[in-house]
Amino acid sequence: MEALAELRGLTKVFGSTLAVNNMNLTIPRGKIIGLLGPNGSGKTTLIKMLNGLLIPTAGTVLINGQEPGVATKARVAYLPERTYLQNSMKVCDIMDFFCDFYEDFDRERAFTMLSNLAIPFTAPLKTLSKGTKEKVQLILVMSRRADLYILDEPIAGVDPAARDYILRTIITNYNENSSILLSTHLITDIENILDEVILVRNGQILAHMEVDQIRTEYGQSVDAYFRRVFAC
Repeated sequence: MEALAELRGLTKVFGSTLAVNNMNLTIPRGKIIGLLGPNGSGKTTLIKMLNGLLIPTAGTVLINGQEPGVATKARVAYLPERTYLQNSMKVCDIMDFFCDFYEDFDRERAFTMLSNLAIPFTAPLKTLSKGTKEKVQLILVMSRRADLYILDEPIAGVDPAARDYILRTIITNYNENSSILLSTHLITDIENILDEVILVRNGQILAHMEVDQIRTEYGQSVDAYFRRVFAC
């Protein structure tokens, strides 16, 4: 089975800043992968290039063997770090928009998740808390039947009581041919769902390994290993 995503010599320069430096990476199918690194390490720049929101300075990005474009955006579900939904819209209106825009959007799945978190369908976004807005946004993304889910800090703004449900939502709403790339600083909260981790610093990949390898070879949790590598 071909790789889900591939980076070949991927580089991005902003003025005099080298944000991503000659990255080579293969993202397999059927994995939940943690994208981990300190602030300014190049994670968000990498994510934006995978989504076609930034054009590489050099190198290539391939999703299902294609460079980012209309075809790949139809197969990638992206959750940005910041809320982008319009406050004037109701939750149900946003669901209608997703149904119209994405052929793979599962309305029934979205309704179920909204109900489980007691989020009213007819509520205007402006009446919801920041954390609830982020839950709505995550639900919309995970209600798609995509090949690659890219989640940038999906649990940073939600209360601890909702995190377990959200993590269960993440792991139960993708299939064996899909993968999830999850960027977060809350490593302890998510490491139990991870299959692999990618460690990034100064725009370069330090390591890409299975979580079980970290535990068996180093005798550490992912969080402890991260702290050791980055001397946090």
